[in-house]
Amino acid sequence: MAKYSKNAQDKIAEVMEEFKEGKLKSGPEGKGGKVKSRKQAIAIGLSEARKEGVKVPRKKSKSE
Repeated sequence: MAKYSKNAQDKIAEVMEEFKEGKLKSGPEGKGGKVKSRKQAIAIGLSEARKEGVKVPRKKSKSE
């Protein structure tokens, strides 16, 4: 069973391609530098999917 919706999976796939090519940057306008972690790349993909209005499970808080 898929953890995320099809649209969210597509967005994550796009972001992962950027990550693999070394073009993915973090922070506003990429000022945070190049993303080095696979987990961080997935988090960026989910965040972008949320901004586009795709249904994605909510973020887990640190206390959970």
